[in-house]
Amino acid sequence: MTAIKTVTKLPPSTHEFAEVIHRLEGGGAMLPDTPENLMQIIGLYKAYAVPMDFYWRDLLYIAENVFLDPLPFLKYFLPKEYLDRHNHYAGDDADLRIWRGEATAHPELLAFMEKGETFKMPKLLHHLLHDRINMEFAEACMRAMLWHRGMGGQFDPYLDSDEYKANADRAIKAYFQGNPVMLGLYKLFPDMFLEQCRQMSYYANLGLFWEVMAPVFFEMSDRYDEGTISSVPEAMNFLVNGIFAIAGRPIYHHVYIRGECYEIIPKSKGFMWLYEAALPYVEAVFYRTAPFRGTRSYNAQARQVPEDQKDFHYGILYADVFPVGTAGIPPTLLMQDMLHFLPPYLVDYYKQHCRGEDDMLIQLGISFQRSMYCVTSAVIQALRTALLYPLDDPNPKHLQANRDFFEMQLNRFTRSEYNIRNAARLGSIQRQDYR
Repeated sequence: MTAIKTVTKLPPSTHEFAEVIHRLEGGGAMLPDTPENLMQIIGLYKAYAVPMDFYWRDLLYIAENVFLDPLPFLKYFLPKEYLDRHNHYAGDDADLRIWRGEATAHPELLAFMEKGETFKMPKLLHHLLHDRINMEFAEACMRAMLWHRGMGGQFDPYLDSDEYKANADRAIKAYFQGNPVMLGLYKLFPDMFLEQCRQMSYYANLGLFWEVMAPVFFEMSDRYDEGTISSVPEAMNFLVNGIFAIAGRPIYHHVYIRGECYEIIPKSKGFMWLYEAALPYVEAVFYRTAPFRGTRSYNAQARQVPEDQKDFHYGILYADVFPVGTAGIPPTLLMQDMLHFLPPYLVDYYKQHCRGEDDMLIQLGISFQRSMYCVTSAVIQALRTALLYPLDDPNPKHLQANRDFFEMQLNRFTRSEYNIRNAARLGSIQRQDYR
């Protein structure tokens, strides 16, 4: 998809965010096209991709091997087998080579895992000192997807099917073979074990989603450095093209128990990356998530938390980074991870605009917010391409249908209930001084 330069055949939009609507109609993103915005979003994609390279590997390790371990103390200790595991979208043997780099774990990730913020020491000490990649963030994203179930696609309904329950039953019994205590508990509380198995399936879902996104972000960073991505629309279009190129990637869940593979969700089910992972992820994590403890009152009388999950608005597109930037809150864990892998040009930028080093996490979070509005724009444009009409369609009725779609998407940021309008950061990211 290329930027559309023709003059629109429609009268100007009267929407609150008419300027953004017109930009989307012209093939642009919700984020204004400025060199500063481009630098921030590409720098953040690079900084995000390195810890993401750990996230997806560990998510799959937990889903495939840790599985239902009742005391998973070592689940964040990623074995060499998974660090050496080839990404399916990088390296010479890729199914579809998106990134021109290597298929194994990124060198910057390996260097950080060895030394952390301190110095080289045993893995256990790094873990106990919390001098490591914050997998808790990845698990928070997974739980958001699990909690906000029923967002379309066939993956989620399948988790309640008799076929899934039968597959899970075989895996659970095999996993606890020779353990009469756990088998006895399974007989007493089968639904509890089944729900844990569903959670493991979402570990696999998110791991397979991020396995695609990490090489996409690495490649965007390389192309920016080379000068072949030089505008925000070009960055967004790279994402749109990537979404379509990889849309059919299978989503599945296999468990390996004593050398045998148990297909809890077989590849043959035909669940696809776009509909079963990407779109639910954007909805659950970018838009909804849940109010972070200490930032909202859970008191029903206070009415600070919506009654319906569909009205939740606590994702990165709505986040006030200042109160969210608190120790232990998931986005802050991600910001801390990204801080270790910022490209030099972004470090220099933050030094110019930060109120000291302590402010860098906040500024990093705001840049991340800008970058995720660009990703969301790519999703919106991809859906418009798949469901509606070309941006340069000569039929005014088709152009109006496109506009109605764009306005419907942006209406999610203008609702008055639960302070959604004020929480949304769409207006803020239109200003370069939003820091």
